Amino acid sequence: MPLSPGDAVPDVTLMTMSESGPAPVSSAEVLGRGTVVLFGVPGAFTPSCSDQHLPEYVLRADELRAKGVDTIACVAVNDAFVMDAWGRSRDTGDAVVMLADGNGDFAEAIGLQLDGRAFGLGRRSQRYAAVLVDGVLRDLWVESAPTDVTVSSADAVLKSF
Repeated sequence: MPLSPGDAVPDVTLMTMSESGPAPVSSAEVLGRGTVVLFGVPGAFTPSCSDQHLPEYVLRADELRAKGVDTIACVAVNDAFVMDAWGRSRDTGDAVVMLADGNGDFAEAIGLQLDGRAFGLGRRSQRYAAVLVDGVLRDLWVESAPTDVTVSSADAVLKSF
């Protein structure tokens, strides 16, 4: 069952790329301070994720920050090397924190795991967007299909502020 408004973000180890290579980060730490927009995607470099979802958050980052968002983060069931390469290929810079959930532990902990085995993707994350305030879920929007980018888009999230 997915997180519900009022639930605290679970504390799971994620990975991010540092200057010295992959580094573990606590989800409670990276997502637990201030207002955070978190969006989850089924996979880096997949068409909807690469062509629509991530680029839109990069383009709308300043608007989200103007609404009081402190951090914009993207999480996918990929390793830190892939997430770093994807971020660089889409020029995320400092606009979006790229978080690797290589084993899918975070997707499972928040109840948004996607079984993509029929498509050769294994277990992944559903596509969603969430607003967290000091580590507590305020809003959650989950797409009805993995290729949809409607309710989890940056435009849709902006309308919630």
